[in-house]
Amino acid sequence: MFAPVYLDHNATTPIDPVVLEAMLPYLGEQFGNASSRHEYGRAARRAIDQARSQVAMAVGAHASEVVFTSGGSEANNLFIKGAAGCMRPGLLAVSAVEHPCVIKPAEQLSKRGWELAKLPVDGEGCVDAGNFAAVMARKPRIVSVMLANNETGVLQDIETLAERARRSGAWLHTDAVQAVGKVAVDFRRLNAAGVHALTLSAHKIGGPKGAAALILDKRVELEPLIAGGGHERGLRSGTENVAAIVGFGVACELAVQRQAALAQSVLALRRRLEAGLRELGATLFGQGAKRLPNTVCFAFPELDGETLVGHLDRAGYAVASGAACSSANPEPSHVLRAMGVDPELARGAVRVSLGSGNSEDQLAAFLNTLQATVARLQRLTAMAV
Repeated sequence: MFAPVYLDHNATTPIDPVVLEAMLPYLGEQFGNASSRHEYGRAARRAIDQARSQVAMAVGAHASEVVFTSGGSEANNLFIKGAAGCMRPGLLAVSAVEHPCVIKPAEQLSKRGWELAKLPVDGEGCVDAGNFAAVMARKPRIVSVMLANNETGVLQDIETLAERARRSGAWLHTDAVQAVGKVAVDFRRLNAAGVHALTLSAHKIGGPKGAAALILDKRVELEPLIAGGGHERGLRSGTENVAAIVGFGVACELAVQRQAALAQSVLALRRRLEAGLRELGATLFGQGAKRLPNTVCFAFPELDGETLVGHLDRAGYAVASGAACSSANPEPSHVLRAMGVDPELARGAVRVSLGSGNSEDQLAAFLNTLQATVARLQRLTAMAV
């Protein structure tokens, strides 16, 4: 079977063998419903409780602050819509570079009486401090700013932003899905600064798809998106996906253990890749900001990103032309447009996101293939003019 070199770890990660091994009993003989009173159910409940503690420890939270969901999108929607459901409509602020699963629910609320402010970013993708202060002076009720951007890898100064939001009285949420496992994330410290909720997801850290969590300050009241039997403190009803939750817990434990070593190894690879891209004449985005150690977003003038990704895939390299969740949208990246990137250049954006399985030899071969592919596409472009 043909298996391209995988360079798309921000989209999803391969499931870790240790995680899979931990999940297998709950896909077989340990099939109980965690709400059942008999031993099958009690075994499932114990497994969920252990996973809840593992997830909490990974981000410096308390187990009682962990609300399991089916994915990062649900967790983000739970906070945005859930908080709004317990308040009178007012001002809601989200950064202009948020994932669609934050921007879309915010836009839905704007049709239901809420005023939406999209916080602009500078040319590096960082939230503009002056504008943020001006919006906070207007006393927003809800604020959401992601910790790490999924397309560019740019890291926001969440602690500083949270302190300003706290003074305004806002509930502040941060989408940390891309950050956990790549940089240190401490909810207790962020909470002290003014962060009330944080999202993380299993499949970004070697865990299974179908499990995520909203880490929630217990002082925050949310209206549940899914009403029913009262699971997850009444915030997310529905029979738990025990196997996925167990895998999530183990993945979190492993991610914390390996985070420093992974960051060091992928950063070295990223620097090698960036040097090669500059030699090829690529434009690199977000280079002046603090970024995830594994992420590079780049473009070649006058080359379409989707086309380049398709050619690289056929040559044996799996990369992305933007966010995987937005791949059906032919429009230029909203993240790059918010950064002031020319739409034509933004349309050419390609993202490489590295993981523990990547090597220097793979990147050297990738750069050689990229050079040949770009040269071929540039010749075709010139002939078509």
